[in-house]
Amino acid sequence: MVYKIGFIGTGKMASAIIKGIVDKGFCAREEIIASNPRESSRKRAETEVGITVVSSNAEVVGSADVVILSVKPQQIPGVFSSENLGFGPSHTLVSIAAGVTIETLKNHVPDSKIIRVMPNICSTNFVGTACFSYSENCSENDVKTVKSIFESVGICIEVKEKDIDAVTGISGSSPAFMFMILDAMADAGVLLGLPRDLSLKFAAQTMMGSAITLMESGKHPGELKDMVCSPGGSTIEGVKVLEEYGVRSAFVSAIQACAEKNKELGRKG
Repeated sequence: MVYKIGFIGTGKMASAIIKGIVDKGFCAREEIIASNPRESSRKRAETEVGITVVSSNAEVVGSADVVILSVKPQQIPGVFSSENLGFGPSHTLVSIAAGVTIETLKNHVPDSKIIRVMPNICSTNFVGTACFSYSENCSENDVKTVKSIFESVGICIEVKEKDIDAVTGISGSSPAFMFMILDAMADAGVLLGLPRDLSLKFAAQTMMGSAITLMESGKHPGELKDMVCSPGGSTIEGVKVLEEYGVRSAFVSAIQACAEKNKELGRKG
C-alpha cells in the first residue's frame, strides 16, 4: 500500500503532528505509516493515534514519499545504518532532530530532498512554533506540503538554516523556561497564602494573556512593561528586584547556551 506520510519514530512530537494533520484534514489515519523498533511503543502509537506502525524503517521509506524523521540526534546514525533503507530522488526527508544539519543529512541520503524543521513541545496542544529550512533540490510544492503539516499544530516560519540554532533557543527550548517561571510564581502564591492550584491558574492565564497582548498590540515589550509600572508603585518595585538578580541577562545567557548545545548535538548526528 502507498501511504501519504511516513514517520520514523513515534514519540510525543510525532504523535502530536499525526493528531494535528488528521484533525485538520490534511490526510486520514489510513494514509499514515510509522516505524518503531520497540513492540510496546508500536502498540502505544497504534492505540493513541490509530495508524499503521511497523518495526522496519525501510518499510516506511518504501511506502511513503514524505518521511518525517522524528528521532533524537544521537539516534540518526543508527537509523541510516538500516539495510536497504531505500531513500531516493522522489523522497522528501523531513528532519526534526535538533541540531542535525541539511549537509549532515545529505551525507546519508544524497539523492533525496531534505527539509529541516525545529518544532516545540507546544505542538502537542496545537499551539506550537516551528521554523524550517530546506535543500536546494526541494520544489515549491515540497515546501508547501511540509509547511502545511506543521501549520496543523501551530505556526511554521521559514528561516535561513544558520538561524535555526538561535530559534531553537528562543522557541524550541524556552517552553522549559516558561514552565520554570510559572512554577516559581505558583510557589510565590503559596508563600503568600494562596492554594497552589489557584496560584498556578492565575500565573498561567497571566502568561498567556501577556503573550496575546504583545502579539495583538504590536507594541514593544518594554512599552507594555512601562504601561503596567505606575510611578512609585508595586510593579516597578518587583521589576527592580528582577533587575538586581540579573534575570534579563540570565535569559540571554540561557538561550545562547541552548543554541550552542544545539550546534554540538548536530556535530554528533
